[in-house]
Amino acid sequence: MSDALLLLPDFLLIVLGFLLCRYSALGRPVWDAVERLVYYLLFPVLLFNSIIRSPLAIGATLPLAAAGLLIVGCGIAASYALRRCPGVDPTLHASGAQVAFRFNSYVALALAEKLGGTQGVAWTALLVALCVPLCNFAAVWPLARHGGHHFWREILRNPLILSTVAGLVANLLGIRIVDPLAPALARIGQAALPLGLMAVGAGLKLGGLWAGPRLAAGLLGIRHVLLPLVALAAVQLLRVPPAQQPVVVAFAALPTASSAYVLAMRMGGNGPYVAGLVTVSTLLGMASIPLWLAALRQLA
Repeated sequence: MSDALLLLPDFLLIVLGFLLCRYSALGRPVWDAVERLVYYLLFPVLLFNSIIRSPLAIGATLPLAAAGLLIVGCGIAASYALRRCPGVDPTLHASGAQVAFRFNSYVALALAEKLGGTQGVAWTALLVALCVPLCNFAAVWPLARHGGHHFWREILRNPLILSTVAGLVANLLGIRIVDPLAPALARIGQAALPLGLMAVGAGLKLGGLWAGPRLAAGLLGIRHVLLPLVALAAVQLLRVPPAQQPVVVAFAALPTASSAYVLAMRMGGNGPYVAGLVTVSTLLGMASIPLWLAALRQLA
């Protein structure tokens, strides 16, 4: 499948979720429940199952892990730096900074399977395991500082962190899931991606994006231009194995996390502004990921 068509099935699922939410009896309350089901059960099971089923050779995955942490670290530093730009509203920045470095894990794992099969999913699950805690910490920090909230409780209760850490520990200890539990877990995990992608579509809205258009351009520029460029450099400098390089570049070019809106609302940020950023980032990601993968092939 060509890069241009690589994300078409996933994009169609996002469009389907958008249409169902707005033009059918399956309105917003239904998708709120779907999001909770995916976030608290289906997606953690998928992450756990993906990690535990694939051997993790530390030597082979160390450059991959380093590249992922470098990409996220650059995104965090660049997004925090925007706070110092003249005219940036502190509330908008605290709410939207997370958009520049967080990533949509549903799209990541759906894409990983196409790029590298089961092994690609395991590599991406490892990136998620390492980067989700860092991203959550960095996303909560400006909101907590701005609104006076505590962030450790949110981090320690995050189901994605718990499931990925549990999967890594079980993998390193050599624990394997036996029948009939293994097929049941696999089927639960398989339901996460289509439902998660449709839930992304159901949540799309432009809302209050125009409250800070210059800040929005900066945050989206980091997410969809700077981080893929960092990835292209990182896979060469860190000598990431060729089979893992498309996974790293796709990871860097992903649309931002759809749950950014939920976090902003829960911690007193500007929810409509973040919803607009998530919507534009989703559209940009679907268009730009094939372009960055093509750029990787040109450099190979």
